[in-house]
Order: sequence, then structure tokens, then C-alpha cells
Amino acid sequence: QVQLVESGGGLVQPGGSLRLSCAASGFTLDYYAIAWIRQAPGKEREGVSCISTSDGNIYYADSVKGRFTISRDNRKKVVYLQMNRLEPEDTAVYYCAATLGLGAACDYNGMDYWGKGTLVTVPS
Repeated sequence: QVQLVESGGGLVQPGGSLRLSCAASGFTLDYYAIAWIRQAPGKEREGVSCISTSDGNIYYADSVKGRFTISRDNRKKVVYLQMNRLEPEDTAVYYCAATLGLGAACDYNGMDYWGKGTLVTVPS
């Protein structure tokens, strides 16, 4: 059974940092696309970052480029999102989502598996 469990959210002051973790189980990190997607109160979901083994690329939303970094530890089966220089606009529930298999793509609207999310709050 595929499971994704996020952790690392919390309250942080503007300009601070957090590192989110997504622990994966039920599948091996061989062929996949794993994304971080966030949803702020009253707003639509936004794809933040994604890493795919299909094309070897890493994607970032323009709003987080230069501040956020996605990385993975295949041995631990964990995907991280390092978030620096946080802003109040980054306040949201952050979800980890995945699509598995050869050819898995970073399609934020088409991810097959989702975690329950972790809340990040950056007060204004």
C-alpha cells in the first residue's frame, strides 16, 4: 500500500527556514514523480516543486525559485523540501504527492497518491 507522510511544518517568522519531509512507503524510489503541492486558505492548489526520474528534471514554481530546494534520499525513501526566506504568502498546507512508474510525469493535477499534508504558517 502506497503511503506518503509529510512532516516538518510549523510556525516560522518571515525570513526563516523550514525543511519538510515526505516519507514514502509501499513502493521503491525507482521510477516516480514526487511533488510538493500547497493550498493556502481560500486559494486553489499550487504546484510548488517536483522531481521526476522520467526526464531527470526538477521543477519549481516561479514564486519559490531561488528559495526552495527539493531533494531526495533514495535509501531512506524520503523527499525533502528545504524552504528558505519564507514569506507570509508561503502560508499553506503542503502536500506530498506521487505518481509511480516509468514515464511518471510532474503533472500536478494528475498525481496518483497524496499525503495528508503539513501546515506551514508564516505570520505577516
